[in-house]
Amino acid sequence: MDAGLKCYHCGLDVPASSHYNITIFEKERSMCCPGCLAVSQAIVDNNLTQFYSHRTINSNTAVADSIDIITQFELYDNSILQDAFVTHHGALNEASLMLEGIVCAACVWLNEKHVNALDGVSEFRINYSTHRAYVIWDNEKIKLSEILKEILNIGYQAHPYDASKQQHLIEKEHKQALWRIAIAGLGAMQVMMFAVAMYAADSSTGFTMDDSLRNLMRWVSLVFASPVIIFAAQPFFKSAYRDLKRFKLGMDVPVSVALIAAFSASVWATVTHQGEVYYDSVTMFTLFLLSGRFLEMRARHKAGFVAEQLIRLLPTLVTRVVEQKHEIISRSELKPNDIVLVKAGETIPADGIIIDGDSLIDESIITGESQAIEKKSNSTVIGGSLNTANPIMVRVEKVGTDTVIAGISRLLERAQTEKPQIAKLADKTAAWFVLVLLLMTSIVATWWYLNDSERVFEIVLAVLVVTCPCALSLATPAAMTAITGKLTRFGLLTTRSSALETLAKVTHVVFDKTGTLTYGKPTLVKQKMFTSMSEVDACRIAASIAKFSEHPLSVELYNKFKDYIKDSDCNSIENFTGRGISGVIDGEEYILGNALFVQQHFNIDCFDNNQEFKSQVFLANKKSVIARFEYEDVIRDDAVAAINQLKELSIKTILLSGDDDVVTKNVATQFQFDSVHGNCRPQDKLHLIQVLQENKAIVAMIGDGINDAPVLAGAQVSMAMGSATQLAQASADMILLSNKLIHIPFAIKMSKKTMSIIKQNITWAIMYNLIALPLASMGYIAPWMAALGMSLSSLLVVTNALRLTAGTSWYSNKEGEQGQSNS
Repeated sequence: MDAGLKCYHCGLDVPASSHYNITIFEKERSMCCPGCLAVSQAIVDNNLTQFYSHRTINSNTAVADSIDIITQFELYDNSILQDAFVTHHGALNEASLMLEGIVCAACVWLNEKHVNALDGVSEFRINYSTHRAYVIWDNEKIKLSEILKEILNIGYQAHPYDASKQQHLIEKEHKQALWRIAIAGLGAMQVMMFAVAMYAADSSTGFTMDDSLRNLMRWVSLVFASPVIIFAAQPFFKSAYRDLKRFKLGMDVPVSVALIAAFSASVWATVTHQGEVYYDSVTMFTLFLLSGRFLEMRARHKAGFVAEQLIRLLPTLVTRVVEQKHEIISRSELKPNDIVLVKAGETIPADGIIIDGDSLIDESIITGESQAIEKKSNSTVIGGSLNTANPIMVRVEKVGTDTVIAGISRLLERAQTEKPQIAKLADKTAAWFVLVLLLMTSIVATWWYLNDSERVFEIVLAVLVVTCPCALSLATPAAMTAITGKLTRFGLLTTRSSALETLAKVTHVVFDKTGTLTYGKPTLVKQKMFTSMSEVDACRIAASIAKFSEHPLSVELYNKFKDYIKDSDCNSIENFTGRGISGVIDGEEYILGNALFVQQHFNIDCFDNNQEFKSQVFLANKKSVIARFEYEDVIRDDAVAAINQLKELSIKTILLSGDDDVVTKNVATQFQFDSVHGNCRPQDKLHLIQVLQENKAIVAMIGDGINDAPVLAGAQVSMAMGSATQLAQASADMILLSNKLIHIPFAIKMSKKTMSIIKQNITWAIMYNLIALPLASMGYIAPWMAALGMSLSSLLVVTNALRLTAGTSWYSNKEGEQGQSNS
């Protein structure tokens, strides 16, 4: 591409390696990215090319006027275009949006309040750290374009999330912030030179200054302060205007009142040659506040980097194989069943199945597992993982919003935007605080006007500035974003951040056995016959029934004997969750399940002489037990260490299993469980947890199967293994993508630390205001000191929260088994 070529759609620079072109008005146009190409294609396909005729776009800013923006919003209602960023859940749609114009926690509050009030919007939350919004709406009641227009109406702009454009907005935000800081800094330095001279000439120092020279210095100070108030402080005024237009009192309202009042009083004093000027306070306050917010913005972006990093893992270009020919295409063009070539060192572009080749796949960014995993033909691979060894051919199974990485990103985004109770309390306090602050400022101003009118502006300015509740509103969001990102890097995905608040209070951790405490890959090691039926027939019948069950024991049995299955149908299937399954084959009813199930169902003896303490499955008909199948499963390597660390945290541990008591208790002998329960059906497990809760216990449940879903939903905190069924994961508050049990005590420790930091932040914010307000009201704090104190207070809160992202030794045990990870 030619240097300086602009994208025909958005006006951004077209990268040299770009090849995204489309014909518009019978001329080939260049696009900067797949997103613009997709939007342009939708415009052309729907005969809406007039959009390009009537728009007025400045190629330097790439921002259309309001008519163009609204026209573009309507394009996002197109179902074809929505396939790229919308997830459908029946009648409800879910999407991730980027928001422009968010400058403080009050902006988040205003947007959430306004959009959630719209008929048809089920949920709307904003992640203050990344400025990404999470919206769920009913398309029958409201269109996405209407939601975007409503956001525009209150002074903000939203777009469907695009990783590359998000990065551009971040860079743009940084650049603008640095320009404002530079202008404020230069203005403040020049104004302070004259201010020092005028302070030195005060009568108390013995030095004097000619009135004409003093007035000249004031006029020169006005010249240098004007760009600061007009350009550098503009974000505060815009934010305050948006709030007041909606009859809300945001945090930038008192800031703007202070700046305008101080600058106006200074201009009046300069023109009339009477009173004091506060140009130094205005410029210094603006500089300190801009600097503090810039550092806070950098910290926010760092805390929210994990969600962005997940999306950026996917490659822009992929090699698709069509009829033995290789073609380079954009990842957005991939469709299910496409065949792609992934060379060694390349990133897998989408979820799929290896159809040719074998290699080592690094899934560490997704699961937290540091070692590459061997994958062969028919193995599943996850988009975003790295192929480290050999070239492989992959058949694409899922693309776009259906991929694992997109799902993780959505869950992480949801977790970071959800607010625990302590955060909601802080938000309510901050909202009322501004009103109380303005009332108190009025009282302080009245008192000083009646007693020392010359100091009114100085005192009011200091009060307004020093008590801005930025730190209070930042106390929780900064910490929650930091900890969810931290845990995700360790392979522990938090789907509901409110769970972290409860996890810090957990008193009991309940484990399922198969697939949780063990690897969930039982191996069928032996079968014993009890009737004259041939072993082949028994295995055929058992496999025919096991085919309809997702229990790990049934899956193993089916995989081992599926070749024995004939064409005969197995019908009248009935699942008895956690116990067994029945079916009719060749007109006769058979059941497959544990000993207790067989005894209860057919009232016959199972010959259950389990001397080897193995998991067992019985095949029986109405006459007798036909066969017994025996399994072995392996305990997870880190299970003992995890239980020991939970003990050290004074947390009680419980084992629940659907296996019989003998097998369950034998497994438990390797651990130090406080109680063990076998022969548990899902309702039995749920009942046991409810009994614990009635006794004031805070219960965390760890499970992996469909039969665990009700129990996971019933516990105060639930964790599903990364290998768990979709239903189990959907019921869980957290997902162990790493499948490492040692991350459970780590998560509990980190949740305790998180709640401690949130409480520290809130305590600091409240104590700071309680101390600063009286001092400022009594005149002991100068305006420039107030500006510095307020900025440092907000920065301290964010910096304290970022301690959660520091490298941590996440487990060690007395037996010498250790693990270390640095974030």
